[in-house]
This record gives sequence, C-alpha cells and structure tokens, in this order.
Amino acid sequence: MSTRRVNPDSNKSAYAQAGVDIDSKMSGVQAIKKMVAGTKTPGVVGGIGSFGGLFESPGADHLLVSSTDGVGTKLKVAVLAQRHDTIGQDIVNHCVNDILVQGAKPLFFLDYIGASRFDSVIFHDVIAGLCKACKENNCALLGGETAEMPGLYPLGEYDLVGTLIGSVEKSKLITGKNIKAGDVLIGMASGGLQTNGYSLARKVLFDQCGFTVKDCLPGTSSTIGDLLLAVHRSFLKPVMKLMETVTVQGMVHITGGGFVDNIPRVLPSGLSAVVDRTTWAVPPLFNFLQRQGRVSVDEMYRVFNMGIGFVVVVRPKDADEALTVLKRFRGNNPVVIGQVEKGTYGVAYKEG
Repeated sequence: MSTRRVNPDSNKSAYAQAGVDIDSKMSGVQAIKKMVAGTKTPGVVGGIGSFGGLFESPGADHLLVSSTDGVGTKLKVAVLAQRHDTIGQDIVNHCVNDILVQGAKPLFFLDYIGASRFDSVIFHDVIAGLCKACKENNCALLGGETAEMPGLYPLGEYDLVGTLIGSVEKSKLITGKNIKAGDVLIGMASGGLQTNGYSLARKVLFDQCGFTVKDCLPGTSSTIGDLLLAVHRSFLKPVMKLMETVTVQGMVHITGGGFVDNIPRVLPSGLSAVVDRTTWAVPPLFNFLQRQGRVSVDEMYRVFNMGIGFVVVVRPKDADEALTVLKRFRGNNPVVIGQVEKGTYGVAYKEG
C-alpha cells in the first residue's frame, strides 16, 4: 500500500478564498515566539506551541485568583489611529489591577484575538504590547488563541480579550471585611479613561464634535488619539510596596461602574464610603466630555474614573505613611479622597 506525505498547503487556496489563511496565521505565530519567550518567569514549564500552557503550582498555602476582561471599544480608537502597540498593555494591566484588589500577584496571562482577517502587522503590535506589560508585571504570557472568523467581525477590526491567573497567600488575602468607620480612602491617578466609558467618549468626540484622532483637545496640546489611547496603568508595584509597609484594609479598581458600583464591592454592610470630589483635579478630558456631552456629574462618576484609577483603604494612623510610600512612584499622585462612615451602604459624595 502506498503512502503520501500530507502537504499543509494542499487546502490553502480553498480555505484562504473563504477568508481564513492558515499559513499566514502560523507564520505570524512563529514571528512572535521570541517576544513571548522574553516574558518567561521561573514558574513556566516549556514554551508556547503545545495544546496547553504549563505553570508550576504556587503551593497549597496559596489561593489562585483569576480575572477575564476586554478593552471594550477602545479598540475602535486603536483602529482609527492605526496604533496597536498599547492596547495589549491595557488588557494586561487591567487584569493585573483586578486581582491586585485581593492582594494577588500575577503568574501568567492568556490572550484571545479575534478578527475577520488575520493582519500580521496588527497581530505583531498587539502581542508586543502584551509582552511589554507582562514583563513589567513579572507575568508570563503563557499562550493564547488567534481566531480568524470572516463574517463575524467587521473587516479591519478585531477583538482582544485576556485572562490572568495570579496567586495570594491565604493568610494575606484582602477582602475588605475588616474595613470600619473612620478608615481613610486614598486614590491614585488613572491613565486617562483606562478601559471604560469609550462608547460615550467616542459619541461625544467623534459623532457630536466631529473630531479626528489627530485633532487636539480644545484647551490642551494633546491629540484626541493620544488622550484616548493613554495606557491603562498598572498599580502593582506601588501597592505591593505599600503592603510591605502598612496593613491595607481594602482596595478598589475603578473600572466600569465608576465609584458608585465598585467601592461598595469591598464595603461591609452598614458602612458608606464618603468621597470628596474636591480633593483632586479632574483631568481636562473628563470635563470636556461632561460639558459637551451634557452628562450629569453623578453619571460621569459612574461611567468614568474621573482621574482616579485605584483606591486603597487604610486605618487613619497609617494614612500619612501610606501617602509617603505611594508618592515614591512616578505618576501615582496619591491623595486622600474621603473616608468610611457609618450609614447607608454604598457611596456618598460631598463637595468640600
């Protein structure tokens, strides 16, 4: 009986004509292997290319903490600006901050990129951003999926989703259960809109005002594209240093839902977080969106982070030391934004 070697290109033409080019995608994967290998950490077992990524268990005394998220319609801005090297940083840092809330450090990250047609240049730039952020957060890019699905995604656009797995010692898990009245809320500066509120921001800036990504925001020297694509900051390094210095009672990542929906996630019942909105300077972009979009103040603080990307809760006696530690990190700009009081569960605002 004769045998025949299978040529991997034998079905290329038919499938490529249907919109899926396997060879192009496989070439792209080969091209990023060196970048991905640069994110390797001591826990990684093997490399990319297998059916599953391998990572050593952190041990029985640790809990695994996971986060899955996307970057929303910030991707639309990346496509308009034809700039794709920061969007990968956004998703990694977003997930890092989510698990950081519970005191966890990142171990490894997995990505999903879906598009109607594989674009090797965009793919390379997105992966470069993922790798940059993974290295900055001491996290391995362990694997991912690149899906080419013509007819499902609009031509020229793509989706990016990530999953992060981290760990925290059981004895060091932070849940907010020990927060009590009198505790101090310290906010740290965000990196622009981070990854939330882009549907409203795009409507105001592009649809209502008619701006392009190359136009400068009125009253500033920054372009709309630069402002909207500002990288979502990772708060890992300042918060880990803070945790070495004082006891952190609770933490909050200000994402979708803003202040009113996120801060209560760590509050015990019977307590209210009172936020003084005069304690920090709201960046010009948010003020412009509020004015031009005719958005109420309270809705702005629910849709956007308004310049505060992460909040830590500490005892009053630890507040000064916490501020000193957090100020050592460039761009952090920590400030006391309020305190915890007895009262109706949730968030209350005051103006001075």
